[in-house]
Amino acid sequence: MKEENPVLTRALAVIGVTLVWIPLVAPVVPSLIRLVAAGVFRLDYLMPAELFPVALVGGGLLMWAAIRARSRQALIGWGLGGMVGALAGSQISAIATGLASGATEPSGWRLTLVAALLALYVLALIEIAVSGILLVRDMSPARADVDTSASRS
Repeated sequence: MKEENPVLTRALAVIGVTLVWIPLVAPVVPSLIRLVAAGVFRLDYLMPAELFPVALVGGGLLMWAAIRARSRQALIGWGLGGMVGALAGSQISAIATGLASGATEPSGWRLTLVAALLALYVLALIEIAVSGILLVRDMSPARADVDTSASRS
């Protein structure tokens, strides 16, 4: 079955992948500028979580494009679920352990738990970003020519 509007699907994928990469790149750019200017590297590791709405919109657009293109749906879907679950788990565990309110010291297993869930969120975000790039590549016109010529043989 031929897709009805491949231009729309490709636009959704390109915009989605761009939005998903923003929370990953945003903390690195100021860190590199500070490194060059002052010789000190400081990374705001919480910025990807702060930019969650941008990542969620981008992931939603990627999922929509994946459904339309009938490609990479499982990768993007599982990544989105993991991203949302890990960030929610990080927030809930920070509240439950008292780290969010400052009632407990940020150390030990409590900090490890929250940081590990935050790291899982970032890994899921990276997985979605890479899957998005693969989705855009799958929809490229040059790739479609290769697939068409291969099916003729």
